[in-house]
Amino acid sequence: MRIIRIATWFSLFTLAVLPFRGLAEPADMARRTAELKSLRWGMFICWSFSTFSGKEWTGGVTDASFFKATGCDTDQWARTAKEAGMGYILFLTKHHDGFCLWDTKTTDRKVTKSPLGRDVLAELRKSCDKHGIKLALYFSEGDWTWPGAVDGKGWKAGVGKNPEMKKAQLKELLTQYGPVEYLWFDHAVGDGGLSHAETIAFCKSIQPGCFVGFNHGDQAGADIRLGEMGRPGPLDDHAAAGPHMRDAPSKSYRLAEFTYPILPAHKGGAMWFYSLPIHDALCLPVEKLYADYLGAVKYGNVFALDVGPDYAGRLREIDVQTLRKVGEMIRAGQR
Repeated sequence: MRIIRIATWFSLFTLAVLPFRGLAEPADMARRTAELKSLRWGMFICWSFSTFSGKEWTGGVTDASFFKATGCDTDQWARTAKEAGMGYILFLTKHHDGFCLWDTKTTDRKVTKSPLGRDVLAELRKSCDKHGIKLALYFSEGDWTWPGAVDGKGWKAGVGKNPEMKKAQLKELLTQYGPVEYLWFDHAVGDGGLSHAETIAFCKSIQPGCFVGFNHGDQAGADIRLGEMGRPGPLDDHAAAGPHMRDAPSKSYRLAEFTYPILPAHKGGAMWFYSLPIHDALCLPVEKLYADYLGAVKYGNVFALDVGPDYAGRLREIDVQTLRKVGEMIRAGQR
C-alpha cells in the first residue's frame, strides 16, 4: 500500500510540477487550440506606471515608488470576469517602462519594491484559481531600461538588448505562476535581443502548451495571431488583426485573438490604462461588446477586452456594471 501511495504521489507531482520545469512531453496542440477557443473572451488587465502618469507610455521614471497604488483587489477582477462569462484574464506583467508586476529577482524595478509591496501576479493567480478563471500574460519583450533603448521611444529609435534578462524574467513567469494559456508579446521596443524564433523555443521548452504570439514583428512560428485594436474575423483574414500588425502572416497560426480598450475615444489621459477620474463615466456600450463576443464565437477567436484598474487597484464601477450586463446577455443567449 505504501509503494502505491508513493507512486501515486510521484505521478501527481509529475503532472503538477514538471510541465513548468521544461520536462513535459510535447503538447497536443490540437487539443490546446480547442481549449483556448472555448475560453471565448477574457479581461485584459493593464495596470502599471501609466495608470498614475495619465499617459499611454511613461518614460523618465527612475524609482518604483512612482507606482502609487493604494490597494489591489484581484478578487474583484476575477469575480467580475466570471460574472461577465469570461474564460480568462490577460495580465500585463511588464510594460515598456520595465516595471515588473511580480516579485522578480532580476531587478528592483518591481511592484514589491513599490509602496504597495505585494506580488500582484501571485495574488491574481490565486484569485483566478478561486473563481475558475484561466490566466494569460502580456509581456513587453524589450524595455527602456536595457542597453540600446531610448527612454520613452519605440524600437525604431533604438532596441534595448538584454537577452539573458529577458529569458530570466520569462522563466520566472513560466515556472512560478502556474499554467499560462498564452503569452502576448509586445514588440514596440523590439525583441530585447532574443529573436522571436528563439523566444518561442525558450517558452515552449518550459511550457510546451503555452501559445505564443507577437503584436508585430517576425510572425514565423507564432501560435496565435494577436489583434491589437482588431476585430472578429476568420484566421485567414489578416486585416482583422488591426492596424498594428504590419508584418506578413504566419502559416503556423492556430488561433486568432483581438483586443481593444473598454474606454471609447477621449481627449487626455491614457486609453489602455485607467484614464483619469474625469473619464469615469465613459464606457463602450454593452451592445458593441456583446456583438464582438458573438463575432469571436462565430469565428473561433478569443476576445481580450482591456479594462484598467484605478489607483486603488479596483475596476471602475461603470466597467463592472457593463460587464455584468454582457454576462447576462451571454447567459440569456445560451438558454
